[in-house]
Amino acid sequence: MYKLIALDMDGTLFTSDKKITDRTKKAIAAAHAQGVKIVLASGRPLDGLHKPLAELNLISDNEYVLCYNGALAVTAKSGTILSQCTLTGADCKRLFALAQQIGVHCHAFSTKQGLITNETSEYTEYEARLNEMTYTIINPQTDIADDEIIIKVMFIDPPEILNEAVKKVPDWVYEDFNAFNSSPFFFEITNKAVDKGAGLAQLAQRLNIRQEEVIACGDESNDYSMIKYAGLGVAMGNAIDKVKAAANYITDTNDNDGVAKVIEKFILK
Repeated sequence: MYKLIALDMDGTLFTSDKKITDRTKKAIAAAHAQGVKIVLASGRPLDGLHKPLAELNLISDNEYVLCYNGALAVTAKSGTILSQCTLTGADCKRLFALAQQIGVHCHAFSTKQGLITNETSEYTEYEARLNEMTYTIINPQTDIADDEIIIKVMFIDPPEILNEAVKKVPDWVYEDFNAFNSSPFFFEITNKAVDKGAGLAQLAQRLNIRQEEVIACGDESNDYSMIKYAGLGVAMGNAIDKVKAAANYITDTNDNDGVAKVIEKFILK
């Protein structure tokens, strides 16, 4: 019997127009009523998850969220941190300098300063709107303390620019950090130990839920680790090939109730 289902959001829980369908809401409510933990596993901060959590009636400190691709596990209401895995301000400075060298925009999330960037970009503005946050323009070399807690750094630009820039990312980035595309216009850099799979494993252990009792659904490369970890790893019909290859099951697309169909088949059956 499955006791926890972890859901990526963009491309998984959400349709292409950022909605949660009525069928999906109904399936989630029915699973929750049976005692199944519904865990949103997102690259977003908790601030950016209040609306979907409210829509799914999951705002409570008995509900849990994986934020920033697993860098933080928090309670859904008060945001109490259960586990964290972060970067330093010194790391952040190196990465801002690299972004400038390879010609790509960059922003970062600081526990002290929030969303920070050295130069405004349409994607920083999009991130701020998406997560209901403001952002601050800073000088990375003077305005970030070396020991400041940085959750993640992101290289951000239209896909045609970002893809070319990512080709120039040196080996030390992949050696020192976890670096991956979370969308066609976001390249994320986190602590080497951060991924949704590790965050989900820690949370499941804390809740005394066994690996084989966990379902995880996703579509992008940042979902790969939790799909590999879960007892039932599910790729969306719209998932990238790498995620489909790692999955135990491939469901329908995010625009065709893929999440609802998984819950109906494996939990509500």
